[in-house]
Amino acid sequence: MQLKVDALRALHPEPPQPGGRPTRHKTPAPSLRARVTAAVGPRLDPLITGLTPLAHLAAPYARKMRPLYPRPGRVGWRRWLPSWRQSLGAVLTSVGLSSLLLVVAYAATDIPDNLNTYATQQDNVFFWSDGTPMARTGWVQRQAMPLKDIPEDVRWAVLAAENASFYSDPGISVSGIGRALWRTVGEGDTQGGSTITQQYVKNVYLNQNRSVSRKFTEAMISLKLDNKMSKDKILEGYLNTSWFGRGTYGMQRAAQAYYGKDVSDLNVSEAAFLASLLKGAGLYDPVLSKANHDRAVERWSWILDRMVDLGKLSPTERAKYRTFPEPLKQSRTYDTGKQSDYLVELATQYAKKTAHISDKEFDLGGYQIYTTFDRKRETELTDAVARARKDVRKSDPDRAKTTHYGATSVSADGRILAVYGGPDHRTQGYNESNATTVSAGSAFLPFVYAAALEHGVTKTRDGATAPVTPESVYNGDDNVPVTTPEGPYWDRSGKVVAARNDGKKSWGQISLRTALAQSVNTPFMQLGMDTGLANVRKTAEAAGLLPSSFGRQVPELSMGSATPSALRMASGYATFAAGGRHTEPYSVSRITRNGSGIALVRPKPTRAVSAETAGSVTEALRDAFRGAHPGDAPAAADVAGKSGTTQDDTAAWYVGTNKSVSTAVVVYRINLSKSLQPLPLKGVAGTPALPAGPSGGEETSPDVSYGIWSSAMSPLG
Repeated sequence: MQLKVDALRALHPEPPQPGGRPTRHKTPAPSLRARVTAAVGPRLDPLITGLTPLAHLAAPYARKMRPLYPRPGRVGWRRWLPSWRQSLGAVLTSVGLSSLLLVVAYAATDIPDNLNTYATQQDNVFFWSDGTPMARTGWVQRQAMPLKDIPEDVRWAVLAAENASFYSDPGISVSGIGRALWRTVGEGDTQGGSTITQQYVKNVYLNQNRSVSRKFTEAMISLKLDNKMSKDKILEGYLNTSWFGRGTYGMQRAAQAYYGKDVSDLNVSEAAFLASLLKGAGLYDPVLSKANHDRAVERWSWILDRMVDLGKLSPTERAKYRTFPEPLKQSRTYDTGKQSDYLVELATQYAKKTAHISDKEFDLGGYQIYTTFDRKRETELTDAVARARKDVRKSDPDRAKTTHYGATSVSADGRILAVYGGPDHRTQGYNESNATTVSAGSAFLPFVYAAALEHGVTKTRDGATAPVTPESVYNGDDNVPVTTPEGPYWDRSGKVVAARNDGKKSWGQISLRTALAQSVNTPFMQLGMDTGLANVRKTAEAAGLLPSSFGRQVPELSMGSATPSALRMASGYATFAAGGRHTEPYSVSRITRNGSGIALVRPKPTRAVSAETAGSVTEALRDAFRGAHPGDAPAAADVAGKSGTTQDDTAAWYVGTNKSVSTAVVVYRINLSKSLQPLPLKGVAGTPALPAGPSGGEETSPDVSYGIWSSAMSPLG
């Protein structure tokens, strides 16, 4: 700039002062500017040469535009009034500087990379196996939907209400910004005609501060976003992040909260009402007050008329919607609670593990988790346990306080169909269906039987392995010492280990199939030793029991010293119903996020035992069911199962299958305020019915575990 001025002075030297000689300028000492000019001047000579003619032409006009104050030749107040040339110059200078400022601001403004996390956070929705919503989790009720899944009528209801010129505007409204600034400065609020792009920017990138600087930043980002992102993407983001009241964000959640349906099922009348909420849900939710209702009806009608004016709704179609679409009084948001919390907990753990979703990603939400839980079976199982709890509270209120129930239903293909985890997850956080607290007792015998059929037995140390069949005979007397190839088995205290039967009954020589059907313990303790405890454990684990549930490898292992959960016992029996093929139990069949599928590792079936072995175990369990409960199912029914008791009376089980579904129920007592040590049941679980044997009659006292099982599996057959 200095070089330009020097050039102009060289062409137009200053005139001599009146009455004197031309002014002589003393040459100042070289300054930093002079030195820089000397260094770069030669490089700018061509530029100066090119600008010289322009400067020559502009000089007279520049002198005329130069303001002279007070104006010569004027008197009074007119001396201070600028000329038209000066006014024009001021206007042009202001416009130029403003334009320059806007250009610089636009260039300096970046679209933030980090979105407002709260504005984009969503909830996670869990569905029953039939696809209906079960529960949702998360602090924010929001579920993003792709624009293609939002009907065009719904989109235009919003556009008609908020920004009809959305597809043609540059992302901002100059008049709207002006009104907003005027209100911000003059009246203290920020109401104004923001475009949808501006509202989306405010929701996603900025905070809600009411300031001029925030409004200016919003406008700059909106301009840039409009150039960078497609209009459809901006509209999609806006529809998924806007507040609609009732704790909801986005059209999908709003549709569910106000009409109990998905956004894809809305009609244009319902969409017009939802669009009215964008002006202020607290003022337009009609259930809050009569004034709100009147405002909502008026704006709803205006939006529909506006759509007609825009050519997005025909007059004929408009005529169909004369009655205001009243929303639900209460929103159906499917909160978790009681049993559903246990289901959500299981499904969440499985989803994170198998879909490799981090805790942080899951908490950001947006996932749709389609579970394997059967709503009808879950209701029946929960109701059955509730009745049992009620009966115990009446008959023995003191012990009822420490009585616990765990139950699970699993299909033969591994799907977890129903779970009873406790009375209420909010008061009892741990899941009783998945607890490994009490031993399996005699409910474990089928795994010993399967191991023997699969691996055979060895009677001598170096002898050959002999095959075992269902008709193989063992001693069924009570208190029979357990033997090894070297002789009796001694425990660490120096006592000979002996097996005991329920009721101390002796059955004499008995086939293995009959022993299992009659729940005779003593043959199986010896059978486990002959088969090899390692083989017994291996078979049980292959069928579905976890290694962590097993303790020391001693003869008591065959008597059910392992502590599997109800879930794992149901899974183990399901393996026999599936012909010997085991599928790890799973609770989630499909996961999507905002409509896109998430890769999910599904368990594959593995061979646990041969089909022949599985069939033999199932036949013995059918005999056990028919013998204990002869009138509870048709003779041809595909029902199999048995009870399970422990010698210390700390657990009562019933595990069995009906067709292709396996259910395990366990009743036990623990005083959680004192310890995790199981307590004797002392009759709170009833006494399992035992078939008549050689020593006499049949016990028929109520069996609580079986009562829950049969109700949950009804109808049997």
